[in-house]
Amino acid sequence: MASDSAIPGGTTDAEGNATASAAARAGLLHAGPAGYGELAEQLHQAVEAMGGWMAGYGDFTPHPSLDVPLEQLRRATGALHERLRENYPFFHPRYAGQMLKPPHPAAVIGYVSAMLINPNNHALDGGPATGRMEKEVVAQLAAMFGYPEHLGHLTSSGTIANLEALFVARELHPGKAVAHSADAHYTHGRMCHVLGVESVAVPAAADGTMDLQALEETLRAGRIGTVVATAGTTGLGAVDPVHEIVVLCRRYGARVHVDAAYGGFFLLIADGTPAGVAAEPFAAIADCDSVVIDPHKHGLQPYGCGAVLFRDPGVARHYLHDSPYTYFTSDELHLGEISLECSRAGAAAAALWLTLQLLPLTPDGLGAVLRPGRRAALAWAGLIDASDELALFQRPQLDILSYFPARRSLSEVDRASAHVLNAGMRLPDAQSLFVATYTVDGASLAARGHRVTADVPSGRILRSVAMKPETEEHVPALHQQVLDLLAGT
Repeated sequence: MASDSAIPGGTTDAEGNATASAAARAGLLHAGPAGYGELAEQLHQAVEAMGGWMAGYGDFTPHPSLDVPLEQLRRATGALHERLRENYPFFHPRYAGQMLKPPHPAAVIGYVSAMLINPNNHALDGGPATGRMEKEVVAQLAAMFGYPEHLGHLTSSGTIANLEALFVARELHPGKAVAHSADAHYTHGRMCHVLGVESVAVPAAADGTMDLQALEETLRAGRIGTVVATAGTTGLGAVDPVHEIVVLCRRYGARVHVDAAYGGFFLLIADGTPAGVAAEPFAAIADCDSVVIDPHKHGLQPYGCGAVLFRDPGVARHYLHDSPYTYFTSDELHLGEISLECSRAGAAAAALWLTLQLLPLTPDGLGAVLRPGRRAALAWAGLIDASDELALFQRPQLDILSYFPARRSLSEVDRASAHVLNAGMRLPDAQSLFVATYTVDGASLAARGHRVTADVPSGRILRSVAMKPETEEHVPALHQQVLDLLAGT
């Protein structure tokens, strides 16, 4: 007789083997733990399929130095699984803290399938199949951004992708500075330091976007070669007015690089509708010189998978190099020839390629995964507006919500926010709540019209990320949990 399985969504037979879930019998593969029974079966088939391909090259005896006792493996794996329980439940809608969620099951299948071969996408010699998959997915990203021609590749992170974009910026405008918003990701200042380039922080406006008047004053001085516009800051989810930044930069002869690591995929729902996002900033990316996006955020991929794209393929001249022992089996462009990184996981390309076969870069494909998170942020903002206990720090532009306990002083706001953060995590697992905090000062509160006495230099407010589509259904409960926790302060 079947019993409940340790794999959610599935059952086990009398011998304890996983059986198909109801969803699988209906022809569906669920994301999250509900689909893990079917995912286990799909992974089993993936291992068998790749093993069958490998067998075609002839059998051989593995070297005994690689053998490990099964019982020892079981103990070590058990210890690993116990250690992994120290993580927060990134998969659950009650985790609304940082920009974390599990990859889509399709990405897991694609990654594991390729990982068994372990291709290296530095050269076509190291990853012929996954190298071509990478070129295909990068072309799809370029088409999404409106680049008719492009040069680009996947990276291990958004940080490395931005490093490459700023490296090209330095080569094109030697001796000139890079300007970015004061609210942009700290990677830009750090990578400019690595590259030996001056970085200039442009003040942010009251909504967290780049102040255009301050930008023009900075450009007028003639020392800026490239301006970084951010399509979705990691703190507040603010979207710089890319369309207006492009106009200013062209007037003063500066290039435009877009850091869309977090927000780039929102282009798929940039339709100006109530459940979408503003169209103009995302449409203007097509007119910018380069863009970075992280598929390991809203692209449903495992870490690390970033991407950098240039509108002008001619920037390859700043990368090109040779190696005496690579690039020898094909006259095609090898991805390592246009990358600062050398070895890169071909499995990352396979994972993204398989995911985009199922959830293409269209409003009804991957866009349908983003829209519930956007609706969730708007719905939660509405509940906060109607509340006497909470106040919105600013309106959400994407799916990141910033809000704070209604208190008279910044020190009281800080204490109450810290209580919600810490008390929520200490609740029993099945009731726990995970939010994050964001540090503000009195000036940033006043700029947004909030009357809070700044009795301390800075304090923490609350921040929630609604990037999982399941969050939408849980918004009322999440909001009530925050209120309940505040009642204890």
